[in-house]
Amino acid sequence: MGDNKNQTLPHNQVFDVSVNMPPQGGSKCFDDDGRLKRTGTVWTASAHIITAVIGSGVLSLAWAIAQLGWVAGPAVMFLFSLVTYYTSTLLSACYRSNDPDTGKRNYTYMDAVQSNLGGAKVKICGYVQYLNLFGVAIGYTIASSISMMAVKRSNCFHKSGGKDPCHINSNPYMIAFGIAEIIFSQIPDFDQLWWLSIVAAVMSFTYSTIGLGLGIAKVTETGTFMGSMTGISIGTVTQTQKMWRSFQALGDIAFAYSYSLILIEIQDTVRSPPSEAKTMKKATIISVAVTTIFYMLCGCMGYAAFGDLAPGNLLTGFGFYNPYWLLDIANVAIVVHLVGAYQVYCQPLFAFVEKAAARKYPDNEFITREIKLRIPGLGHCNLNLFRLVWRTAFVIVTTVISMLLPFFNDVVGLLGALGFWPLTVYFPVEMYIVQKRIPKWSTRWLCLQILSVSCLIITIAAAAGSIAGVVLDLKSYKPFMTSY
Repeated sequence: MGDNKNQTLPHNQVFDVSVNMPPQGGSKCFDDDGRLKRTGTVWTASAHIITAVIGSGVLSLAWAIAQLGWVAGPAVMFLFSLVTYYTSTLLSACYRSNDPDTGKRNYTYMDAVQSNLGGAKVKICGYVQYLNLFGVAIGYTIASSISMMAVKRSNCFHKSGGKDPCHINSNPYMIAFGIAEIIFSQIPDFDQLWWLSIVAAVMSFTYSTIGLGLGIAKVTETGTFMGSMTGISIGTVTQTQKMWRSFQALGDIAFAYSYSLILIEIQDTVRSPPSEAKTMKKATIISVAVTTIFYMLCGCMGYAAFGDLAPGNLLTGFGFYNPYWLLDIANVAIVVHLVGAYQVYCQPLFAFVEKAAARKYPDNEFITREIKLRIPGLGHCNLNLFRLVWRTAFVIVTTVISMLLPFFNDVVGLLGALGFWPLTVYFPVEMYIVQKRIPKWSTRWLCLQILSVSCLIITIAAAAGSIAGVVLDLKSYKPFMTSY
């Protein structure tokens, strides 16, 4: 393949493209690399990012601010937003190698690491990225089942007038979510997910707005802003618990902002010109600004409403009981959003495995053959047997693990911690240094390294807090028997 700008495809693939191209105006249909022309814009990229970012993480922010208090909570959230925006612009600058307008395109995060860093770092990046995507699928399965159960429980509370404790087992709801994901996982690639992303983005605004509205209503009703400058007080929890919970709160906030692991894949859907990096910079600032405003409002109003008792999941922790129909709408919106977000996160992992299998076994029809199916009313669709089997198996495995470890807050914190430093900070910083040829020990190089080391310390603290939370949960846990 090489890095030659004029030869980005093997010879036989170039030949295939030229046969399919119309004799005149072929460039209208094909990109600079011979693939079909991309159609993404600032707005579709923003929708993908908002779908990925405003996820279940927003629901734990009131709890996170309750651990840190009125001073540190919003300050940490704002700092995370700045770091995420800055490192995302560094990462988007690495989409093309050498020249930002005409350089060789890197289709995935791992391609970018391969082009800029190479060697063992590519494997490390792959393991971290795909393990994190796998973990996100588990986190979203847990979160969606909790929201489905919240709908059932709020109706149960309403019917019984609060007399029935309404304990519900989470397993049937996780299985239902898994079945939905098996169906949607057959969408072949990222470019065909734009409509699902827009629906999911609308849903995320719906439930975030409801959570915000309920928080404001609760504060108005009581006439007081609850909470303190330093967060949950010693006495409500022990000093050790306060420390671990504060660390875990950092992980929860990191998880709420994590989307760098799919940024390059989103950027690869954006049309050019203008350069993809410019479009992505605009999409990133729009998305991070919108999500930060939402996060600040939802987290702060949730903390103002409940103070030290802020629930781990704002809409399912039953701080709010009425109006129950509004809570039902919010939780249904969460489930619809998570169905889409699951796909946005898992598509890079699906594509990686399928491309690797096709490279290794190019003549195996089970892996490479596309079967055209006619679906009445929907037209034609392509069915690939390997895609069907592998993606179905993946969803089943994530569903079973979710049923084994249904701890929403701790899983969210741990995922945020494990993915934040390597994928959001370390690799973007290192690739940018190589791409822009920043001299070692220069002022800019030192500033970037200080940023990276600071974020590593935060990641270690957040991971420790989340692991402590999981260990505590496991003491009172029975596999497949957890009910809420």
